[in-house]
Amino acid sequence: MTETAAGRALPHPEREDIRLEGVLHAVSDPMRLRIVRELATKEAELTCSQFDLPVTKSTSTHHFRVLRENGVIRQVYRGTAKMNALRRDDLDGLFPGLLASLLAAADRQSVRLGDDG
Repeated sequence: MTETAAGRALPHPEREDIRLEGVLHAVSDPMRLRIVRELATKEAELTCSQFDLPVTKSTSTHHFRVLRENGVIRQVYRGTAKMNALRRDDLDGLFPGLLASLLAAADRQSVRLGDDG
């Protein structure tokens, strides 16, 4: 579990507890894959509100939670903002090449389908 300066902590799996099937489940949804792609592109922490997702706030919260609980992203509070970062080092260490392949495939699919997704 990650502690924060504000005293609010969000549960995250330890690196050794991240499971391949959980990661694949987390990125199997188009909105969650979109979040992962944006985090990978920006290579920085982003607040939840920086994502332009065509879903309700509660649905967006659900997607971030699924990604966090499956070890794909790390979320921490900075003041009142919930910051999101891709757990690239953990994922690359556990599943070498998976994230790069997934992102490349998503980019190819986006081009093929003509979306920005």
